[in-house]
Amino acid sequence: MNWNKHKIYIIAEIGGNFTTYEQAARLIDEAAACGVDAVKLQTYRAETLSSTKAMFDMENTGVMSQFELFDEYSVGEELHRQVFAYAKEKGLDIFSSPSHKSDVDMLERLGCDAYKIGSDDAVNLPLLRYIAALGKPIVYATGMCTLEEVRESVDAMLAQGNSQITILHAITAYPTHPEDVNLRAMQTLAAAFPQLAVGYSDHTLGINACICAAAMGARMLEKHFTYDKHADGPDHMHSADPQEMKAIVDAVREFELMRGSGIKMPAKAEAGTRINNRKSIVLCSDVKAGEPISAQAVDIKRPGYGIGPKYLEQVIGRRAARDLQKEDILTWEDLA
Repeated sequence: MNWNKHKIYIIAEIGGNFTTYEQAARLIDEAAACGVDAVKLQTYRAETLSSTKAMFDMENTGVMSQFELFDEYSVGEELHRQVFAYAKEKGLDIFSSPSHKSDVDMLERLGCDAYKIGSDDAVNLPLLRYIAALGKPIVYATGMCTLEEVRESVDAMLAQGNSQITILHAITAYPTHPEDVNLRAMQTLAAAFPQLAVGYSDHTLGINACICAAAMGARMLEKHFTYDKHADGPDHMHSADPQEMKAIVDAVREFELMRGSGIKMPAKAEAGTRINNRKSIVLCSDVKAGEPISAQAVDIKRPGYGIGPKYLEQVIGRRAARDLQKEDILTWEDLA
């Protein structure tokens, strides 16, 4: 993964939004054009993910069989292989969220460089240990979790000798509405795990949550991505389209520039204004050489390259070293 600690890592989640190579390639092309760092897939088979009795009852799916939906949108190993190759050809990182140990084994055959733990497996300790033991970077989503559950899962991964963990605050509601986002929980996670990077996985409609998360300290952002919000499939409706994803990337990169070093000091752009727009002690009447400078003879005005206002009391009563004229900007050389 092209991880840069000074740059927010942006992931376009395309899993669930394609079933053919052509659809995946189009998503990857669009994601690359938006400037994201990575695309992510979802790796599962219906028979190892869901029983036939599990049901969905969410805003994006309505009431329906989980098994039937997963069976329709799962993709096989050969398509995974083609999609991995194409994403790397386009210069993007690519990884996936497996749902079973057999999915991990398949991704290992493809040379997967990192793993996402979906919120549905956030407390699946056997799977977490299996993935952590591989020693590869882990992106760990925490939807539906308490802080205590997150701590238990993170400890299980750390116990495998793997500390390459990024924790994502997430809300498992599709779509997530603003009142449920709770971005301050991301900061709670950052405080609880100061040794680990923390970010945000977004399921809201629109771009504001991602931008706010970046401003609140997210080191990683994940957003579902589509070329058509009205395409068939459960995830398209809460996915960013290319225009939205480009807006997220542009806003985050501009924020990174604005964030700066945190050192309070004049900016390079203030070099001129620091002189021209600050104020100095300025004469408001003529003063002959040897005469004392009276309080009535001075005022405080722009520009700022003369004696500063804080020295006013030291200037009053000093004698002029030479003839001075009204509007002269006093310097120490002007005083005897």
